[in-house]
Amino acid sequence: MHYAIESIPRPEGATVRYLIETKGSNFKVQAFATGLLASLAHDPTIVIPAFEGEVFLDPTALENSSVRVVVDAASLTPGPSTPTKDREEMNRRMHEEVLESDSFSAIIFECARVSASKIGEGQCWAAVNGQLAMHGVTRSQPVSARISVTGETLRAVGEFSIRLSDYDFRPVSAIGGAVRLKDEIKLSFDITARKAV
Repeated sequence: MHYAIESIPRPEGATVRYLIETKGSNFKVQAFATGLLASLAHDPTIVIPAFEGEVFLDPTALENSSVRVVVDAASLTPGPSTPTKDREEMNRRMHEEVLESDSFSAIIFECARVSASKIGEGQCWAAVNGQLAMHGVTRSQPVSARISVTGETLRAVGEFSIRLSDYDFRPVSAIGGAVRLKDEIKLSFDITARKAV
């Protein structure tokens, strides 16, 4: 997966560039079952193994910082808690019927301004109100994260929610509609980035 992240314009005033490292990072989606037979279903977890991006961090003026993350939609896969018997069908439906990843290959989040408050040496809470482009739709998306910088490494931990209907995803159901996925899903991340040389 290469989306030429090196071409992203460097924001004015940014002083340190960090490149996201997939290894050592975690990014996942938690969906929730509802409906008449929801108690018999499991709340599916989706793992996002392939993503890249960069963070420009201005430690003297955090509001001048920026972030861009690109996810390879085709890489999304059922989490390890998914029953083995359900994995293949769940993966097929996710990519063919929901994500339509052959047509919409990239999920992109980017933001050029950050609101942040320091909470300690090398640590801050950041409120990022960026643009999330997914499934042919782009919408404003707030994300909150705890950011820490240690040596050459930046770590961001946080979560946010989206509504599937906001991105024109088809409703997901099974057993004749007796089990459905709730419209709202939760995404959580623990991302590590390393200072670019």
